Order: sequence, then structure tokens, then C-alpha cells
Amino acid sequence: MEKGMYFLDQKDMPTHWYNIMADMPGDMPPLLHPGTGKPATVDDAAGLFSRACAEQELNTKDRWIEIPEELMEVYRTWRPTVLHRAYRLEKALDTPAKIFYKYEGTSQAGSHKPNTATAQAYYAKKQGLKGLCTETGAGQWGSALSMGTRFFDIECKVFMVRISFDQKPYRRILMETYGANCVPSPSTETKSGRAMLEKWPDCPGSLGLAISEAIEYMIDHPEYKYSIGSVANHVLLHQTIIGEECRKQMEMADAYPDIIVGNIGGGSNFAGQFFPWIRDKISGEKPDMRIICCEPESCPSVTKGLYEYDFGDSVGLTPLIKMYTLGHGFIPPPIHAGGLRYHGMAPTICHLHRLGFVEAVALPQTAVFEAGVKFARIEGILSGPEPCHNVKVAMDEALKCREAGESKTILIAHSGHGHFDLAAYDAYLTGKLQDYAYPEEEVKKAQLELPKVG
Repeated sequence: MEKGMYFLDQKDMPTHWYNIMADMPGDMPPLLHPGTGKPATVDDAAGLFSRACAEQELNTKDRWIEIPEELMEVYRTWRPTVLHRAYRLEKALDTPAKIFYKYEGTSQAGSHKPNTATAQAYYAKKQGLKGLCTETGAGQWGSALSMGTRFFDIECKVFMVRISFDQKPYRRILMETYGANCVPSPSTETKSGRAMLEKWPDCPGSLGLAISEAIEYMIDHPEYKYSIGSVANHVLLHQTIIGEECRKQMEMADAYPDIIVGNIGGGSNFAGQFFPWIRDKISGEKPDMRIICCEPESCPSVTKGLYEYDFGDSVGLTPLIKMYTLGHGFIPPPIHAGGLRYHGMAPTICHLHRLGFVEAVALPQTAVFEAGVKFARIEGILSGPEPCHNVKVAMDEALKCREAGESKTILIAHSGHGHFDLAAYDAYLTGKLQDYAYPEEEVKKAQLELPKVG
């Protein structure tokens, strides 16, 4: 048997992030200032983010952006991550397909999120900021930013979506252990939070609402800037270290992916893996490579959303983003994949999907956990509810290979472990986990409130 794990030496780690905006095909719609409706400038973006992140957000010229050495020193505390060949899964499925997964669950926070959390904390520290404020869904992002801000000795304020705050208390405890202040959203600390609680006291919250609260907090605290864990260009940029590492590891395995599968909430882990590969598809070198993004059936922004300009938050404080959206006022059902409960999607992924470079599929919650349990029993890794989506699709694609007698290479972008999601697994194992139907009427109502953009 060939090697089952591919380790990259730290001296061979990528030293630059890949900026897909320099190679983006077609005319990608720009971010718009919410007040003027004009394309956002770096100064506009710097009103939200640290100046360095704002510059990266709007950089469409530089294909490669160097990773600062001080940040590389932090990256080396968990990177490079391992590429696995899933021999046991291949055997269990009796498939001729080769299945690989790049596992990001070995970071201190348990996911891919520290790749950008530490970068954003580094740039905030360099700018002399007192702290960063943010939202978090399942708590993966909040945990990562809590860790990143501690590494660079600045403060962290986290608004955690209420349903996840209740479902995943250990994520909150982890954030507080790192030194962050974590409150449930909607909260009583902001105008937008109080307004929602008055209208809906038992509101489970949403990422869009938590974003509004975090931005409102930033406005009231001038020494803070807002930090985001997905969707934005600079966030996806920082995650490309995943795919750049993986290209080297797949070369070690003498393999190249025919299919790349990843889960999407805002799209950061998926983009971090597939952006470094898609340039081969854009150039025409690998036109038949399939790139599949997987989302929950109850919050299917790409498969069911409208491709329109919308706010990234519930109240309307962010720039206007051209993306697939279910409507910024939509409150998703309380599924356990809290990181995927977002009304929109990264504009880069949406643009590539519109051009046909990326496919999308939506999945019910119980089928996702069924695949996660099977993966755990075969590969030994307890996946987070989010990557269980792409594990499911990868298994389905491997079974199609068995039926067709084709030996394809499947690469899974595995975003992290599910050690803090055991309550969700318990619900599945005891038969209490339920699927949520696509809330069509609620989505239609939310989409009526989309901003009018000329």
C-alpha cells in the first residue's frame, strides 16, 4: 500500500497567499458603498477593517501576497497540516476512486479559521488597535479569533448566534479561556440586538444579525475594528495557504484532483482549498476538473438564492455585495451546522458559479450526519457538522465511480473536527435529529427587502 499521510516540511511551507482576483475571469461586480452606491474604496473598507486588510480586500493586481515572517512564526505552531489518503474509506465503499482529504482540525482552535484569524490580529496589532470585534455562528471562528488576538495581545469581543451559544457552550468556554468576551446574539448590548429581542424574544439569531451587532459595537468603540471569518476577499486570500500546501502534497502523492468537494457557509475553507487549483481550470489546462460546493438544504444560498446586491448583515451596515442571497433579513432554521447558517455567499464563489466554474448541491441534515458517523467509524475522525456535508458528497461521488467503473481522484476540503459538536451527534444517534424543509415563504418575504441598486 502507498503512503496514507503526506507531510510537508515546514521549510517547504508556502510563503505567499494566492490572490485569485488577479486571475478572475469575467467582470466581477464590485463592492458598493451602502450610502453612495458607488464602488467601495480602500478608505471605505478601512472604515470596517484594519487598513492592511482593506488594501487586500480590493487588491485586483497582485497574484501573490507575501505572508509576513512574524505571522509565519505563528502559522508554524500548527502548519503545515496533513493530507490524508482515505484508503479505509475507499475499501469500505468498494470504489476505484482515490479519496484524499486535507484535514484542518489539527490547529489549536480545531479548524481552518486561525489561518485568517491570526493574520487579522497581526495586522490589527501592527496598526495599533486596541481590539477586534466579530460574530460567530458555531463558534469555530470566534474561537480562532479569540486565540489569534491573544497571540498578538489585543482584545476580542464576540457576538455568538444564540442557537449556537445554547447548543455549543464549550465553544463559549474556549473563547473565554483565550480571554475573549462572548455574548449571545441578539444581545441587549446593541440597538439592533435590542430591537430584535423586543420583536422576537426567543429569536435563535443569525450570522447576519450578529454581524450587525459586531459592527455597531465597533462604531461605538473607535479603537476597535471589525473582523470577519468568511465571505470577504481578504479572508479567502488568507485561507489559500491550505490549497498551496495541498498542491505540493498531492504532487508528493503523484495525484491531481478530478473532483474537489467543500462545504460553504461563507466559503472560506472551500475557497482556501480550491482557489489555488482553479487557476488551472481558468487557464484551460484542466477544463474538466469539477469543483462542488455543499450547503444545507434549509439555508441554500447558492442553489436557491437570488443573484443580487444585498447587505452582508441584517441591519444594513456592511457594503453592498453582489452574491446569491436568501435576503439579509432571513433567519435560518436552527440546524447544527451553525457555520453554514448564512443568508449569502462569498462574492468570488458566486461569480465563479455564475460562470460555470463551480457546482453547488444542498443536503438535508440527517443524511449529512449519517455520512459523518460513517466517516468517523472508518477514518477515525469526528468531523464538524459543516465538513460532514462534503464528506457526504465525496462518498456519493465515489459510489458513482464504482457504478461507472471509473478511477477518479476526489479531494475533500475538510475544515475541522467536531469535538464540541457531540450534542449534535447525540441527537442523531438517538433519533432526535430532524431535517428542516427549505423555508420558501420566509425566504420570499426576506428577498422583498433586498436593497434597490441602480
